[in-house]
Parts: sequence; C-alpha cells; structure tokens
Amino acid sequence: MRHTTTVLLAALLLAATTGCGSSSDDGKPEAKPSASATPSVDPLVKFTKSVDEAQLESYATGVPAFQDLEVFPPEWCKALDEGHSVEWMLGDGGLYPIGQDWGTKKADAYQLVLLGVRAYCPKQAAAVTDELKALGEY
Repeated sequence: MRHTTTVLLAALLLAATTGCGSSSDDGKPEAKPSASATPSVDPLVKFTKSVDEAQLESYATGVPAFQDLEVFPPEWCKALDEGHSVEWMLGDGGLYPIGQDWGTKKADAYQLVLLGVRAYCPKQAAAVTDELKALGEY
C-alpha cells in the first residue's frame, strides 16, 4: 500500500510540475515564467508526502489512499477558522481521521492534523502546535 501511495504521489508531483505547452498563432511571443518564481506545491501532494514520511504507527501496514485522507485537512482548516480546537475537531466536531476500512490512533490523529494544517493552512500551524503542546501531544 505504501508503494501505491508513493506511485500516486509521484504522479501528482509530475502532473503539478509539468504543464502543457501551446503555440500561439497570434504573433505574440509566448509568456515565460520568471526565473525567480517559486513553484507552488499542491497542498495534497505536500500533505500526502508528509504523512508517508511520518511513518505513523497507525499506518504501519499501509497509508490510506490519498482520496480517503484528502477530505480532512480542508475541513480542519475550516474548523480552525471558525475558532474550534483540535480537541473539538477530533471529538464533537466529527473530523476524526477514520475510514470504513482504516483507522488512526489518537496520538497519530493529532500528528495527522498538524501535518494537514501545515500543508493546507500553514498560518494556523503555530496555534495547533501550541494546543498540542498544552495537551502533551507534541
């Protein structure tokens, strides 16, 4: 399963970094990106890669498919924007990372939330880190 995730991650990275070229028949030169421009990384790619690299105990037999995981970080960011805590999200908020055929241990869920926040809403990462420290989970 980890191999499948790695292959999917590689495909996403390739798709994100390569573009389709087109020729222009209007006589105008084709615009070229600035050499100083920093390529942005799709948050899903960043999140999936960080989950794979974290080697969470919950996923020792294989990381859930990115389609199963990708639904959580945007919802976590939305909940944080609304003023909710990580504890609320993983409890009453119903945003605990679990699927029909996979689960996540609580300690790993805290780490997963932090990885998702770092990828999708990095401005919230410091607050999440502070909360996890206060809970003794970081």
